[in-house]
Order: sequence, then C-alpha cells, then structure tokens
Amino acid sequence: MERIWAPWRMKFILEGTKDRCLFCDVRDSGEDRKNFVIERGERALVMFNIYPYNNGHLMVAPTRHESEFDGLDDQELREANLLVQKWVRILKGVLRPDGFNIGLNLGRVAGAGFEGHLHYHIVPRWNGDTNFMPVIAGTKVLSESLEAAYDRLKEALAASEGR
Repeated sequence: MERIWAPWRMKFILEGTKDRCLFCDVRDSGEDRKNFVIERGERALVMFNIYPYNNGHLMVAPTRHESEFDGLDDQELREANLLVQKWVRILKGVLRPDGFNIGLNLGRVAGAGFEGHLHYHIVPRWNGDTNFMPVIAGTKVLSESLEAAYDRLKEALAASEGR
C-alpha cells in the first residue's frame, strides 16, 4: 500500500481549536511569518490557510472579532473586499489558476471552522485539480510548501507595491 504523508494535519487533529480564536490569536501575535500572515491592513488581514484545499488558499479576516456579516461596518467590509480583490489579482499573476472559489462560511452548519470570527476564503483552482486522492485517501496533494508559497507571494506583494 502507498502512503501519502500530510503531517501538518496532526496539530489540528490533536489540538482542534481549543475554544480560542485563530484570527484574534494571529492578529495579536505579531509573528507574521510564523503564522503565515501575508498582509495586514488597518481593519483586515490576509493569511494562508495552513490546512489548505489547494495551493495558495488564503483567508481574509477583519481584525475585529465579528461573527456576523451584517455586523461589519462599512470600512471593515470595504477593506476586506478590497483585499480579496487584490489577492485574486496577485494569485492570478503568480500561480496562474484557471479560476477561484471565493466565499464566506457563516455558522457551523455552513461549514465555518471558526464560526466566531468571519473570514473569506480565496481558493485558487486549476483544470484537473480534483482527483481521487481526497475521496479515496482523504488526502489533498499540494505541489508547494506553505513556506515557499509564502515567500513567492510576499515577493509579488512587494513588487505590486513598488518595493
């Protein structure tokens, strides 16, 4: 039997969320590289999903702890959406996906893993990126490490800002 290793999942399996808010913890930590935070705005931040559905899977979250979409003020809503738009543009340039899944999961029944702090998912998609592995083996094969993807996208961010 072939084995495919996904060791990064074990931390989530063993620890779960432990009644803490991932996004508030990351917001307050100041350790952006360790937490794969790729950009911070005034009212929202962008970070890699460390349990990604696909390469380049990003999350955009308001910095204020808020679970309801209609609980965001106009400035939070505007900045979060502008960051989603910006990162779709950057991901298109760097990863060249054929499309995207972009959305919010509001509430546990909608699939929200962190239902207390809303966040957008940006999932790049490629023709043929679905195969038997997730169905048969419960494993998603990713072609690039989070660290390498972080570095590539951080470079692209700097280039887009003229740095």
